[in-house]
Amino acid sequence: MAKAEPQGSGQPPESWRRRWIAWRNRTIGRPGFQKAMAALPGIGGMARRRAASLFNLIAGFAYSQATLALEESGLLDALAEQPLDKKAAAKVCSLEPEAADRLLRAAGAIGLTEQYAPGWWMLGEQGAALVGNAGARAMLRHHRILYRDLTDPLDLFRKNRREPTNLSKFWTYAGAKGEATDTAAYSELMAASQHLVAEQAVGAYDFSRHRRLLDLGGGQGAFLRAVGQANPELELGLFDLPDVVERAKAQFEEAGMAQRTRFHPGSFFDDEIPSGYDLVSLTRILHDHDDAPVLDLLQRVRESMAKGSTLLIIEPLADTPGAKAMGDAYFGLYLWAMGSGRPRSAREYREMLRDAGFARHRLIRPPQPIATSLIVAVA
Repeated sequence: MAKAEPQGSGQPPESWRRRWIAWRNRTIGRPGFQKAMAALPGIGGMARRRAASLFNLIAGFAYSQATLALEESGLLDALAEQPLDKKAAAKVCSLEPEAADRLLRAAGAIGLTEQYAPGWWMLGEQGAALVGNAGARAMLRHHRILYRDLTDPLDLFRKNRREPTNLSKFWTYAGAKGEATDTAAYSELMAASQHLVAEQAVGAYDFSRHRRLLDLGGGQGAFLRAVGQANPELELGLFDLPDVVERAKAQFEEAGMAQRTRFHPGSFFDDEIPSGYDLVSLTRILHDHDDAPVLDLLQRVRESMAKGSTLLIIEPLADTPGAKAMGDAYFGLYLWAMGSGRPRSAREYREMLRDAGFARHRLIRPPQPIATSLIVAVA
């Protein structure tokens, strides 16, 4: 079969880097090269790690499914309570003992479980980290929807967001620009996954320098309450859809924070942005939307702010050192399946902020940038 000629935008540019990458790739792809490297003293370990990394790319789907099965079976919580053998594990998850044993061993291979004595299992280091992370577990269960859309990933790309997906139907709240009436599932998932984001933001940014904080699209207020608890003098404002705000009020009452909080029902795509706040936050909002509505929102936020006020963008970024896979690989595919938005780099946000009229901006990378980064922009 004749090889199709790619139709692009002209000849690719020449550079030393292009020549180096081409030579490297020819060398690595040569039959027998990896086998020869693995046999060399001092280099063999590196070659084996590279081979293992390649296999992880191929087998990663099995790791994620084993993790989901451990969560949904109840074994994650059961192993946090006490050691189990395969018979006890089988009773927990209503499986045959041999099936439970296979699941325990699969989870053990990726650090979720650990066999501390013949036939007896406890949580491994990864399992211990996962069991206490409510946000990660909520996303893990939520991923069942994404898995259905990724059954044929190339077909998903070919449809080019022209057809609804399982994920886009779930995220009607985001995809319909605030027109949905059933927002409970969205709000509950966001609230469960906000804890680590809030923890990172509070540790990285000094909120006490401000008097009044407005959280745009703040859901049921999990992020806003966390900031408010850490900064008791800060006046708070929550802006979201009317039914979301109504559910949030009860949680602020329960936390004893309702008196210091103003609730603004509305859609930030259609309604006026409340003014009078010297700090406005957009927490995991912008990457859910495409460039045109994001730029429009940033311009409208800027118009609502007094000169010298601050905008805080809080979300994971593309091209983050040490977390690049989370940006364009995970969020790239996730947001494509969702049908709206894309991961953006700090540089891309700086350009959009400049176009929206913000005077200056800076990037803050918290200790765990895989969860979130912060961009501070001054009006």
